[in-house]
Amino acid sequence: MTALGSAARPEPQSFERVLSSMCTEPHPAAREAATHFLATNDGDPDTYPAVAALEREVVSMLGDVVDHQDPTGYVATGGTEANIQAVGAARNLAATDDPNVVGPESLHFSFQKAADVLDVDLRLAPVDEDYRADVDAIADRIDDDTVLVVGIAGTTEYGRVDPIPALSDVARDADARFHVDAAWGGFALSFTDEQWNFAHADIDTMTIDPHKLGQAAIPAGGFIATDERTLDALAVDTPYLESTGQATLTGTRSGAGVASAHAALSAQWPDGYRENYETGMNLATWFAEEMRVRGYDVVSPHHPIVAVDIPTGDFEALTEAGWRLARTSAGELRVLMMPHVTRDSLAGFLADVDDLASSGEER
Repeated sequence: MTALGSAARPEPQSFERVLSSMCTEPHPAAREAATHFLATNDGDPDTYPAVAALEREVVSMLGDVVDHQDPTGYVATGGTEANIQAVGAARNLAATDDPNVVGPESLHFSFQKAADVLDVDLRLAPVDEDYRADVDAIADRIDDDTVLVVGIAGTTEYGRVDPIPALSDVARDADARFHVDAAWGGFALSFTDEQWNFAHADIDTMTIDPHKLGQAAIPAGGFIATDERTLDALAVDTPYLESTGQATLTGTRSGAGVASAHAALSAQWPDGYRENYETGMNLATWFAEEMRVRGYDVVSPHHPIVAVDIPTGDFEALTEAGWRLARTSAGELRVLMMPHVTRDSLAGFLADVDDLASSGEER
C-alpha cells in the first residue's frame, strides 16, 4: 500500500481526445478567478459579501445573454440543479395536489431526477422528424394539474431548438409556468436567428450554464427567473446563518464557480463567444461532410453538435484508441465542437476512422 503523501501527483483528464463532453477547458481568466475565490461560501452571502456581489453581477450578465433586462436567480451547480429548481418552483406555486410536468422526450435526464425527488408526474411527448418538440403532442398531454411546460433551446443530443414561442403559448393557455432549458445552447444561440429567449417568448425560468460553452470552471450553472416570486417559492429559513433565508437547492457553495463565471463572461461576452460559435459551426459542417464522404449517415448539424450513425464495432474500436466518446439514445456517435476541439484533433479522429476502413474490419 502506498503511504499517504508519497504517491505521484494525479493529473486531470487531458481534453485532447474528448469529443463528446458538454464541458471544456476553462478560460484562463476563469481558472484564475476560481482559485482566488475557492474558499468563499456563496451559500452564506452575508458572511461572504464579496462573492455575493459577484453573483448578482453574474445574474445580470446572464440576463444580457438571454435578453432579459431585469433577471433574478443565482449561480447553481449546473443544469441539473437549475432544472430541478424550475420544477420545484412550479410545484410550490401551483394549486394542485397532483402536479405534472409536460415536455418533449428529448428532455435532459435531470427532469427525471426532478420528478422523482419532487414527487411530480413527468409526461413526455414525441418529437418531430427534426428532433424538435411536437407542440400538438405537448398540448395533448396537458391537463388541469399541469404546473410546468418545458422546452429545450439546444437539445443535448442534436442541438435542436424547440418551438419556444409556440410552447410558451400552450403553457399560458393552460395557466401553467414555462421553463426553457438552454443549459448548453444559451451561449451559442445568441449568435443565431433562433427564437429561444426572453425576448421571443413569455418565459418564467431558464437554465443556462456558464461551465459549458461559457468556459467557466465547474461547477457554474445558471438559474434565471423573471421575478422574485419564483425564488420566494423555493426559499427556506436559515436561522444559524447571518442571512435569514436561502432559495438555492444546495447549501454551502464555493465562490469559485461564481467568480469564474464572472471572469469568463467579462472576458468573452459577446465577441469571444461569437467567435467560438462560428468556429464550432465551421468545424461541425466540415466534420459532418468528412464523415458523409466516408459512407456514414450523419444528422445534419444545426448547431455545433454532429451525430453520426456508426456501427458498434467502429465505436468500440475508436474508444479503445483513446477517444472519449458518447452516443445518443438512438445509438449515434455524438461529437460536440466545444472550444477545446480543433480541426487538428478531428483530423486525428478521422485518421483513426480511415485506419478502421483500411484494416478491412467489417462495418
